[in-house]
Amino acid sequence: MSGFLFGATAMFAAMYETQAILPTLGREFGVSPSRAGLTISVVVIAVAAAAWIWGPVSDRIGRRRSLILASALLAVPTLACALAPNFWTFLAFRTLQGVCMPGLLIVGVPFVIETYAPRYGGRVMGYYIGSLVTGGLIGRVGVALISSVAGWRWALGLLTVLPVVATLVLRRTLPPETAPQRSDERGLAKLRVLLRNPVLVSAALSGCGSFFPLVAVYTYVGYRLEGPPFRLGPTAAGLVFLLWGVGVIAPTVGHLAERRGWRRVAGSAMLIGAAGVLLTLTRSLPLVIVGLALVMVSALSGQVSAALGQGTSTETNKGLASALYFSAYFTAGALAGYLPGLAWEGFGWSGVALTAIGSYGVGLVAVVGGALVLRRLARYR
Repeated sequence: MSGFLFGATAMFAAMYETQAILPTLGREFGVSPSRAGLTISVVVIAVAAAAWIWGPVSDRIGRRRSLILASALLAVPTLACALAPNFWTFLAFRTLQGVCMPGLLIVGVPFVIETYAPRYGGRVMGYYIGSLVTGGLIGRVGVALISSVAGWRWALGLLTVLPVVATLVLRRTLPPETAPQRSDERGLAKLRVLLRNPVLVSAALSGCGSFFPLVAVYTYVGYRLEGPPFRLGPTAAGLVFLLWGVGVIAPTVGHLAERRGWRRVAGSAMLIGAAGVLLTLTRSLPLVIVGLALVMVSALSGQVSAALGQGTSTETNKGLASALYFSAYFTAGALAGYLPGLAWEGFGWSGVALTAIGSYGVGLVAVVGGALVLRRLARYR
C-alpha cells in the first residue's frame, strides 16, 4: 500500500505547489491577488473536467494502469511550470497538470475501496487522505522554504522528482486489482442512476462544503499574514502550512467515520471549521493560528468522511461515481481559488471568512437533508 500512497502524495504536492507563494508569483508576473489565485483555480477546474475522462477510462482499462499512466504524464507539465516565461504560459502548464491528476486522484478512491478496504476497513480512506495531506504539506511548506533560498523556479522544478519516482514505485509495488463491477446501463443512463443516489449526492455536497473553506482560507491567508497587523515575511507566512501536519489523524478519523457514521463526522467537522474561521478574524496571531488549525482539522475530517460515503455509495460504476464526486468537489475548489480573492480585494479578510462560513452552511444542509431523504425512502419501502 505504501507505493500507492507515495503516488498520491506526489500528485497532491504538485496540485497546490503555488499556494504558499502566491504573493511572490504576483510580484514576479505583475498580477493581482485574485489573478494569482487562478494558478490554483485552473488546476482544480481541469481536474473537475478531466475526471469525466479518467473515471470511466479506469472502469474500462483498470485502476492500476490508469494510476501509473497518470503519474508518468504529470511529470512533464510539472517541470514546464518552472520554465514558464510569462503568467499565461504558466497557467497553461498548470492546466495540463490538472488534466493529468484525476488519473491518480479520481481513480484513487475506487482503487482504495476495491483493493485495500477489505483488509484495512474504514482506516484505509484515512490513510489515503492522509497521504494527500502529506503531499499538500510538501507542496506548500517545501516550496515556500526552497523559494526563500533558491527562488520559486527551482522550488517548482524540484517537485518534478516526485511524480517521476512515484511512477517507478507504482510500477513495482501496485498489487493486481479485482475486476471493476459494471452495471448494464450505458452512457447517460449510468449517470442518471448515480444522480438519483442520495448517498452519493449528499456526500458530494458535503465534500464541497468542507473543501471550499480550506482552499479559500489557505489560499489567501498569506496576504493577511503579510499585511497589518501581523506583517510577517513570505517565509514565515508560508510556515503556516505546517498545520497540514495534523493529517496524521486521518486514519483515526476514517475509523471513527466507519463506527459512528460518515454523516455525523462530516457535520461535526463543518461546525468545527466555522468556529475556526471566526477565530481567524481576531488580531491575535496565536488565535489566528488556532483558527487555521481548526479549519485544517475540519477539512481533513470532512474529506475523509465524505470520501468514505462516496466510496460506499454504489457497488457498480465506481469510477464514474468517483468522477461525479470529484468533479463537484474540485469545481468548488476552483471557485474557492478565485471568488474569495474578489472578496479579499473588496472587504479584506472578513470577506474571505464570510465565503468560507457560507460554504460550511451548504455542507451542513446537504448532510442533514441527505439523511432525511434516506429516512423517507426507507419508510416507503
